[in-house]
Amino acid sequence: MTDIDKKRQELKKTGVPDWQQASKVFDERAPEYNKWFEGSLVYEIELAALRDLHTRTAGRQLEIGVGPGHFAEALGIPLGLDPAWSPLLLAAERGVKPCQAVGERLPVLDGCLGAIFLLFTLCFTSNPQQVLAECFRALSGEGKLVLGMVPLSGKWGQALNAKKNEGHDFYRYARFYTIDTVRQWLDEVGFRVVEARSTLYQSPGLVKKYEQPRQALDEQAGFVVLVAVKEGSAATTLDAETGNKVVVTSG
Repeated sequence: MTDIDKKRQELKKTGVPDWQQASKVFDERAPEYNKWFEGSLVYEIELAALRDLHTRTAGRQLEIGVGPGHFAEALGIPLGLDPAWSPLLLAAERGVKPCQAVGERLPVLDGCLGAIFLLFTLCFTSNPQQVLAECFRALSGEGKLVLGMVPLSGKWGQALNAKKNEGHDFYRYARFYTIDTVRQWLDEVGFRVVEARSTLYQSPGLVKKYEQPRQALDEQAGFVVLVAVKEGSAATTLDAETGNKVVVTSG
C-alpha cells in the first residue's frame, strides 16, 4: 500500500473526503457547473461584492478553486488552480492559465504571489487550515488573501448544509463554517482581516432583485468576503466617501 493510499484510508475513517472524491462531480458534470453562472443574479450579486472592495491587489494573482473561470475572468485573475480538470479546460477558454493541483499543496514558490482569491472553495477542501497556511507561504509580504464564503449560520449556509446532509451531488462533501471559525484559522496562520463585505440577504430560491454589498461581516448573509494580510504588513485601501488612499496596518 502506497503512502497516498494510506492517507486516503485515514481520511475515510475521519469522514473527511480526499480531493479526488470532492472534485469528481465537478469534473464529470463541468458543463452543468458552468451553466449555473450564466444569467445568474446570485452570481452578479456575489461578483458585485468582490468588485466593491477598496483594498488594492498587485503582482501575480491566483484563484484557488477556479472552476470554469467565471470569477477569474471577471476580476482579471490570470492564473487558476483546481483539482478538477474539465472545469479548468473551460477556464482556459476564458483566458485563465490553468493548473491542476490542490490548495493544500500549492505548486508555487514562497512569497511569489501578490494576491490569492479563495472563493467558495474552503468548504470543499480536506484541510482548510493547511490551505490557509499554504496561502500564507505563497503570498509576498504585502500580499492579499481575498476569501469568499457562505457562512454556516445564515439562511444560505443552512440551506446548503441541508443539501449536503441529503447527499446532494455537488454539496455532499462540503463542510460549511462560521465566520468566527474562519477568522480564528486566519489568526492562527498569521493573517489579519482588513476589509469585509456581506451580501445576499434574500432567501435561497427567492432572489429577485439586485443587492448592494454591505461593509460588514454578517453571519446572516449568504455571501461574505474577507480581505486578509500578513500580520504586521500594510494594506492600501480607498476611503469609501472621499476615494482617497488609506493605509491600514495589521498588527
